[in-house]
Amino acid sequence: MIEARHLRVLRAVATAGSFSAAGRELGCTQPAVSQQMKALEASVGTPLLVRSGREMRLTQAGEALVRHAAGILAGLTAAEEEVAAIAGLRAGRVRLVSFPSGSSTLVPTALAALRAAHPGTRVSLEEAEPPESVDRLRAGDCDVALAFRYEGATGAEEWGDLVVRPLLADRLVALVPERHRLARAESLALGDLAQESWIAGCPRCRGHLVEVCEGAGFTPRIDFATDDYPAVAGLVGAGLGVAVLPRLAIESVRPRGTRAVTLEPAVRREVVALTLPDLAQVPAVAATLEQLGRAAARQGR
Repeated sequence: MIEARHLRVLRAVATAGSFSAAGRELGCTQPAVSQQMKALEASVGTPLLVRSGREMRLTQAGEALVRHAAGILAGLTAAEEEVAAIAGLRAGRVRLVSFPSGSSTLVPTALAALRAAHPGTRVSLEEAEPPESVDRLRAGDCDVALAFRYEGATGAEEWGDLVVRPLLADRLVALVPERHRLARAESLALGDLAQESWIAGCPRCRGHLVEVCEGAGFTPRIDFATDDYPAVAGLVGAGLGVAVLPRLAIESVRPRGTRAVTLEPAVRREVVALTLPDLAQVPAVAATLEQLGRAAARQGR
């Protein structure tokens, strides 16, 4: 019989690349990891690892077991949490991963409300942009992922295997220096900025910027690129170029020396909370999704 603790050790070894590194990750000794792996190989009746000096690689059977481990462990976590809630423990643990502008706008409101309603629920927060955050969810490394995708973007992510909680349609706005010729405009088209210097964001956002600009008939001249929204706002405020940012990012930064101007036609990104089907039944996860939805509703007003 395959035991969950053995699967966790196998995943750690596959990720870390050695028994000693897996032991450090799991908080146990290298001999303990080795013993657990021997027990797992004995249970399945076939080698799972090929050892070569200090390095090791998965056998075909090992790769298959690691591939299934995330779903198995997620299902076990769901069962443990639901049973605990039914037993009246009123406790829960949720691992949340969010993109930065969501972390500074939606997440604080949601987690404050969650703590007030369910003080026994513990939530951890880490930051990652999609698709990394979605990959971490599928790998079993988090319970809820706050993610986004751009409307009409080519190669948009598919979330058909996940539970999707729509949160809001985050409209993009143009950010220009406050002395820019269009700073007082009620709205503008992307084509109005065709001759400007551009400041782009993360690689995914940068790709979307190029795509929508080319759809408007021009290729943006990107002079600066940074993953940091305050840096984007600072560069625009210094008069070094223009940018297009989601409203959530604008609200999280509150940039000085700039003006936000509405884009017409509208360009939006869909902001959602994602989880695995099994985890959606866990009370603490369901409560987190509910509070994220309420926070988004308040944000949209």
